[in-house]
Amino acid sequence: MATRKQSTSEFSSRRDFLRAALLAPLAAHISVPRATDIRIEEISFGYEDHLYRAPYMFGGRSVDRVTLLNVNCTVKTVDGRTARGFGSMTMGNQWAFPSSVMGYDTTLGAMKALAERINKIINGYKETGHPLDAFVALEPEFLKAAEEVSRELKLAAPIPKLCTLVTASAFDAAIHDAFGKVHRRSCWQTYGRDLLPRDLSHYLNADFKGEALDRYLLKQPVPRIPLFHSVGASDPLLESDVKKRVGDGLPETLPDWIRFNGLTHFKLKLNGGDREADTQRILKIDRIVDENLSAARQQQCKYLLDFNERCDNVGYLLEVLRRVKEAAPRGFARIQYIEQPTQRDLRADRANVMHEAAKLRPVVIDESLTDLEALLLAREMGYTGVALKACKGQSHAVLMAAAAQKYKMSLCVQDLTCPGASFIHSCSIAAHVPGVGGLEGNARQYVPSANEKWKKDFPGLFLIKDGTLRTGALNGPGLGVVKSMT
Repeated sequence: MATRKQSTSEFSSRRDFLRAALLAPLAAHISVPRATDIRIEEISFGYEDHLYRAPYMFGGRSVDRVTLLNVNCTVKTVDGRTARGFGSMTMGNQWAFPSSVMGYDTTLGAMKALAERINKIINGYKETGHPLDAFVALEPEFLKAAEEVSRELKLAAPIPKLCTLVTASAFDAAIHDAFGKVHRRSCWQTYGRDLLPRDLSHYLNADFKGEALDRYLLKQPVPRIPLFHSVGASDPLLESDVKKRVGDGLPETLPDWIRFNGLTHFKLKLNGGDREADTQRILKIDRIVDENLSAARQQQCKYLLDFNERCDNVGYLLEVLRRVKEAAPRGFARIQYIEQPTQRDLRADRANVMHEAAKLRPVVIDESLTDLEALLLAREMGYTGVALKACKGQSHAVLMAAAAQKYKMSLCVQDLTCPGASFIHSCSIAAHVPGVGGLEGNARQYVPSANEKWKKDFPGLFLIKDGTLRTGALNGPGLGVVKSMT
């Protein structure tokens, strides 16, 4: 039987056809650049240092200074428009990278070394897309860089994921800020399908298939939010507790702060390790609040209890709550929620489930919340709420806000003694996430010097007289932060 010899051109055509067939499924998943997508043209960073007016004690650690990481970012859209964004965040190494064997300078130095690596990684990233796309693509590289820095510096313990998120957060904020500004919109108006075509399943999991991110966020800020005043574990409550006056004209006792800011909401920092001491401090604060608030304002009063992981076990928490409820039923009723009471490594602490505690008062995950997997594990272990923080990044905040709502968990926003631009960012998150019932603002108490240059432009956030943050103006382009680092 005769056969026909195939020509070179026929082989080439068949090869091209097979290659096209093989690549077709892959091509369907490759994002074609859109005119509104951005490329990061340049990113740079610097530091700003401030001393606290008085030490702040939490979780058995005392902090008396802050280093701010300030980031500038220039982006360019596919269709040629450019804008500059700004992000700022406290390094917060005592919280993000606590250690009993490494000193403050060592952990801060590790975060600075990581910031340098992150800056280099982002400058080398040339893809186009939405800021969330950059976050998803680059987070694994940031985590790899943290491992490398840990090895190279021969750290006694590796840089944890939480610390990596905190170090990257100012970079992430600057990118989101620039994206909003290049489109002349608030960041909170950039999460719809016109600018973010991928659905949430791309960033979270299949449970979110077909859902747009903006369904879980507010496009306009709520007009005001209650301010939670932090009562540090070593803060003097009354004049008799003052060992050495600061003498700078700001309040030095809890009654003075109540009058100065018109407070009704309080975050109580507790040391753990001593049930009676923690119980008595809660009861003492409750008495002071009652004595210094009118009957009308007492009705608005709320407390947050924050043990900063210092409860030995859930039994410790249950006993403190039982004692407070027995001694001061109205004070117990004022507890809005409890922040993560036991250690942050949930997988190593599976026995400390929160089901019984959450029947008494909501219990929220804070330090443990580094990704969706952690959120789902916390939910399985009985946590009923989620604490969002600007210090973990704008991308992380909006994604976890969506996940918490999807899985029927309550939401709150917490501070990391964020001053200036980082506090404005925290306020913006609290004002654009549904159901948030307040926000702490610690920098005005402990490091007011870092707020000075922001007061004129944002008096509603930095000059508090009626116990509330006026957040209605946080609808400008980007994150609404108009200053930048020079």
